[in-house]
Amino acid sequence: MQAPSTAFLRANAPWLTAGLLLAFSSSYGQTYFISLFAGEIMAEFGLSHGEWSSIYGAGTLMSAALMIFVGGVTDRFRVRFLGAFIMLGLAAACVSMSAVNTAWVLIPVIFALRFFGQGMSSHLSSVAMARWFVANRGKALAVATIGFALGESVLPITFVSLMGHVDWRLLWLVAAVLALLAIPALALLLRRERTPQSLGEHEQSPGMGGRHWTRKEAMHHPLFWCAVPLIVGPAAFLTATFFHQVHLSAEKGWEHLQFVSLFPVYTAATVTGMIGSGLLIDRFGTGRLMQLYQLPMAAAFVLMGWSSGLVWGGASMVLLGLGHGIAVTVPTAFWADYFGTRHLGSIRALATAIMVFGTALGPVITGWVIDAGVGYDRQMPVIAIYFIATSALIGVGLRAAGPLARYVRG
Repeated sequence: MQAPSTAFLRANAPWLTAGLLLAFSSSYGQTYFISLFAGEIMAEFGLSHGEWSSIYGAGTLMSAALMIFVGGVTDRFRVRFLGAFIMLGLAAACVSMSAVNTAWVLIPVIFALRFFGQGMSSHLSSVAMARWFVANRGKALAVATIGFALGESVLPITFVSLMGHVDWRLLWLVAAVLALLAIPALALLLRRERTPQSLGEHEQSPGMGGRHWTRKEAMHHPLFWCAVPLIVGPAAFLTATFFHQVHLSAEKGWEHLQFVSLFPVYTAATVTGMIGSGLLIDRFGTGRLMQLYQLPMAAAFVLMGWSSGLVWGGASMVLLGLGHGIAVTVPTAFWADYFGTRHLGSIRALATAIMVFGTALGPVITGWVIDAGVGYDRQMPVIAIYFIATSALIGVGLRAAGPLARYVRG
């Protein structure tokens, strides 16, 4: 198993960097970033954990619904044009968050942040990498998704530190400027772009049965639905963990900044998971990895739920980061491996919409349970059981695919 070579990185630097930049820019619509401001938002508008979770969930569900219809545009348009449009929308959403003045307005603002950030920006990055690269798909995904890890590492500790000196609304204007700066960078990186239109038939990568599955066909295969609970779990409960970070810190007796200081440890583990899984994808395929990659997350939730010391919290974040890193790369490669790349944007858009639905569901359920008197740390061992169950389910689905998947890697 070899790391991406210098020659590979140099030859593909513009496209890999564009994917990395899109992944990083998705941060402004990711839960871990928005939830940095949860304390200020709940205090300003007088919201409980359950009420804030419901507002967040409503905006996120709207985002998931729109992703189903819009996500397929990645099959038809150039990344640099779509990327510029997405960054403009994301910047506008950040400006709107800085100006929100009533609680109900938070719903459309959260919708815009989630759709352009966590939804379309991350979707475009992953689809581009999976389509542009075949033999080195895992490596390309691993490199590009480092952008997610960079955002998780740099932005929380930076913005939490700035909150002690700068009004939280002004910090959203900073995020808007950063999103706008990505537009000229993408234009420069993708002056010569690999695009769906430029790919010849021989460059397409078929899936099960040696053919390219449409979204409708994929939805009629049991394997698709066996994979759904697997992709919902990390989306729901990683989101819930970061969403309730202020509450969780208080439960554990930590300062919020102490918890945020663990993010670089989490990020280092995430990068390790991304790169390691990318290399394993290219060597073994995705079938085996889909059955195993959530086990570190299950262990992380058990450990975090039952421990109280910050050292144990750090160990939990390492396991959580490893699981998250693998979860970023493996499912995208799985859709390409098993269902082909010609309609990958449309298929993954549905998968992303389901994932976004999970990010709405997790905070809402756990938020109302918190309001009912059950702390989030006490919910974590139950969440671990869910991860184990869904790992077993995908194994059933892969075996059910049988001869149809004979020529698929892994």
